[in-house]
Amino acid sequence: MSTSVIEPGTRLAGRYRLEKRISDSGGSSLWKAIDEILARAVAVRTFDPEFPRITEVVTSARAASRLTDPRLTQVFDADDSGESAYVVSEWVVGETLEGMLAKAPLEPGRAATLLYEASEAIAAAHAAGLAHLCLAPRDLVWTTGGTVKILGIATDAVLGDKYADDPAGEDVRGLGRMLYAALTAHWPGDDGGSDLPAAPLADGEGEGVLYAPRQVQAGISHAIDAIVCRCLGIGRAEPLASPADLAKALRGVPRTPLPLFAGLGHTQPPSPASPPPPASPPSRPGPAQRPSGRPAPHGTPRRRSRASTPGSTQPHHAPASEQPAAASHVPPPRVRNRHDAPPPPSSTSTRTAPAHGHGGHGAHGAPRRPGGNRALLGVAAAALTVIVGLGAWALSGGGGDDPKGNGVTDKGQTSTPPKPQTVKLDVANIAEAQQSRPDHPDTAIGKNLQSVIDGSPGGKWETQSYRDAHFGNYSKGLGVLLDMGRPVKIANVKVHSPETGGMLQVKVGNSQTPSALTEIGQQPANGGELTVVANPQATGQYVLVWFTRLPSSYKGKLGEITVYGAAG
Repeated sequence: MSTSVIEPGTRLAGRYRLEKRISDSGGSSLWKAIDEILARAVAVRTFDPEFPRITEVVTSARAASRLTDPRLTQVFDADDSGESAYVVSEWVVGETLEGMLAKAPLEPGRAATLLYEASEAIAAAHAAGLAHLCLAPRDLVWTTGGTVKILGIATDAVLGDKYADDPAGEDVRGLGRMLYAALTAHWPGDDGGSDLPAAPLADGEGEGVLYAPRQVQAGISHAIDAIVCRCLGIGRAEPLASPADLAKALRGVPRTPLPLFAGLGHTQPPSPASPPPPASPPSRPGPAQRPSGRPAPHGTPRRRSRASTPGSTQPHHAPASEQPAAASHVPPPRVRNRHDAPPPPSSTSTRTAPAHGHGGHGAHGAPRRPGGNRALLGVAAAALTVIVGLGAWALSGGGGDDPKGNGVTDKGQTSTPPKPQTVKLDVANIAEAQQSRPDHPDTAIGKNLQSVIDGSPGGKWETQSYRDAHFGNYSKGLGVLLDMGRPVKIANVKVHSPETGGMLQVKVGNSQTPSALTEIGQQPANGGELTVVANPQATGQYVLVWFTRLPSSYKGKLGEITVYGAAG
């Protein structure tokens, strides 16, 4: 069955009812559909019979279905054995990074947090042998549930016939471009990657080289600017080699917690001034290059190396707002960096005359009256005398109503209220063991639940043994849910585990469903006690502590869990 004759209402595999065609280009179509068996919305990609890489796309989709990082769009089904090949994946609802940046750049701390999450997700894909290769602002979604999602892992590259000898290097450059865009609202890649305005280029010996983000948008710290430059090869610093390296670098810069729902905070749009030329052109060419590797000359439209952009044909999300049309390559407004030298004074500006002179001339040559400064000094001396007298009177207690002579003259003045004290919070009860897929129950996690709150770090709670760190693909997380009895403000959670490695995640909220809780942080188990800090403090009745990746023993173990927060 050809894609061209597939219409809304068509059922694939007897369960996926196609409802709305989202895009149709490059020999494939993306649909919003309903999985009638599970009664949920899904994204379905179908193909023209002449599409040359159907088998490769389906194979890549099957490989992506084994990924367990929740920040990567989940693939549910893929088949090319029947009359119509298809790939079924998660339907993601939220706002793309491109949609956010159509308004203004992001606040740098939030941009760093967003790309830190994306870098960790792509690093997890690389650890499983998969890459993206086509990362663009429309491939990153901040969902309505308050999570990051990366679209198109593994499949977009095949759809666009994109290959790379260095997949890790290609993806770290893609992430770097997205971070550049998040900070400046300008896209430093090929035109097909985004509808955002193109990043400005500097002229250096006939070649276009990217300005650093700080030269385009004020308020960006040196640390995060240096990270972007290392991703994109701007300047002489050693480039970052992989998404894992980028995640590690972003871990060391200030990051602002993301809001619970889509719609991130923005900085002010760039002011109408163009970026100053650098003192010397960067020695390394920027990422705006032709497929051959040569930089595009200044003013030349930069095109992607493939005929169709996978990101534009596979937006597995419901757009939050209508996007503007692609901007033409008019030079962007110049922005003066706050670290640049101030402009020279105008010839008509007024200069302040020296305060110590009694004669001479003012700003415009008008003679000054000799007695002017003496009069001002006399007034100042009189005022100082009054102030000193009042101060002595107050210190002596004169005029006050305080019978004990404490010198309190303003009865309405109060001191700053003390900050709420962080104390250990009582756990009302252990709610239950938690796992993301109850259809494949772990028979061990329901035992010894009370041992994680009995005051002893030598707890006996543990999971079953699995064949790999990803729970054998049976689950995405296993742990314990604590019930605090009422919503409380949580500052940090201390977790003791005798294991080393894997990943321990802490989530907080008012639901007992893991997906409805908000992550406050995660750390690898260290064989002892670790502290996950909520910054800012989180509020909720339930605290979930679980392994999202198992240690090298392929078994998760938890000792004592202690919750700290504001005293009630």
